[in-house]
Amino acid sequence: MADGSALNVGLALGAAAAYLVSAAATQRLHDRARRAAVLLAWLLHGAVLLVGLLGSAPRFGFAPALSVTAWLVAAVYAVESHVYPQLETRWTLAILGAASVLLALAFPGTALHANASAWLPLHWALGIASYGLFGTAVVHAWFMTRAEERIRLAIDPHSGLPLLTLERLTFRFVGAGFLLLSATLLVGVVFGEHLYGHGVAWKWDHKTVFSLLSWLTFAVLLVGRARFGWRGRRAVRVLYTGAGLLFLAYVGSRFVIEVILGRPA
Repeated sequence: MADGSALNVGLALGAAAAYLVSAAATQRLHDRARRAAVLLAWLLHGAVLLVGLLGSAPRFGFAPALSVTAWLVAAVYAVESHVYPQLETRWTLAILGAASVLLALAFPGTALHANASAWLPLHWALGIASYGLFGTAVVHAWFMTRAEERIRLAIDPHSGLPLLTLERLTFRFVGAGFLLLSATLLVGVVFGEHLYGHGVAWKWDHKTVFSLLSWLTFAVLLVGRARFGWRGRRAVRVLYTGAGLLFLAYVGSRFVIEVILGRPA
């Protein structure tokens, strides 16, 4: 989903600049102006992804995967900010958005094979969507942890969303991400020969192992939440562990292959 065309480079630089402006001017701009700057950055970021997808030689790798994930997280946060006006424009999300765009520009990944399976886009779309949902859950868990600390220290406890609302949203995103991750793994099992080649029904590699470990971790989290009422720091630690394993599954393994080993995936 990335290419080196002049249009793509221009859009990427524009998106990164808009993200950085919205982050740097958090205290100087009115809330409506900050949201407009973030919206512009998000639209330019989406245009980068679209141009890369429709380009003559689409490419994909660890950095484009991070870029799509950051864009999805920003999209969810933008929708939530309209539903819950208490949510503030977070400069940290803008910084992450700018970093992901520039990283994808520097490491565009490898070109997709022309004879790739028709099921591969579905497999990747489900996987990246689960990345976005779990990334959103991690962001909400971080907000929840900060809200708990503010309440404990009696520092403006009424700012932002209520703690219980944040907790409820966090686990909704975990549940939705778990369903998409399950669908991703199911597609990999059912259409394994189409994805990996004739006679290869299941490919055991680092991506598969870490994906299964993350699936098991999230399953334990959801069962612990439903059966034992897990919440607070215990639930957040398990969520971070599962998200870390999922991060290693694709982004981590592709980073090692593309950057450290310097060979195509």
